[in-house]
Amino acid sequence: MLRVIGLRRIGPAEFSAVLDAALDVYTAAMRPPADQVPGRAAIMRNHASYPAFSCVLAEQAGGRLAGFAYGFHGAPGQWWHDVVYRSLALQGGEAAARVWMGDVLEVAEVHVHPDHQGRGVGRAMLHALTEGRPERTAVLSTHDQPTAARHLYHSLGFTDLLTQYVFPGGYERYAIAGAPLPLVRRVPPQGLRADRQG
Repeated sequence: MLRVIGLRRIGPAEFSAVLDAALDVYTAAMRPPADQVPGRAAIMRNHASYPAFSCVLAEQAGGRLAGFAYGFHGAPGQWWHDVVYRSLALQGGEAAARVWMGDVLEVAEVHVHPDHQGRGVGRAMLHALTEGRPERTAVLSTHDQPTAARHLYHSLGFTDLLTQYVFPGGYERYAIAGAPLPLVRRVPPQGLRADRQG
């Protein structure tokens, strides 16, 4: 039987309080090398200071974390924003870059614990995260492979803006994908409950 997962929206202060649990979910879902986890923690902590940061938690009964997703308003001066903006401008021109990045919700992290993957949790979190946002677009990066996550993003209306993209100093290949807001809406799967909290 599918366990009910509740969705809860939190802000920067609460995110700091659940960061360790979020890192546990991230580690279980992504299986990064152990020496990369402290760096990821620092990045996540820094993201919480960005403008209009918002996080959605997917929680089991009792508060155990099943997943989390967060984003913030993208702006010049943010490393990811500036790198992607420049790359989009080089490929499609300054006007195209402004269309996607001029008023953007940057979806920085979306992770579901492996025990809860394939049940619509990621889809529900993304809808909850983007619902009511004032930005014109949402943009994210994902591994440039035929993964379940990439299929999910495409089903929500994201299209590939850049493929086989390697961030400066990196080596892995990513796809940069964007979608107009609001996202494509489908009926949420049974067993998911949205708790509207600020």
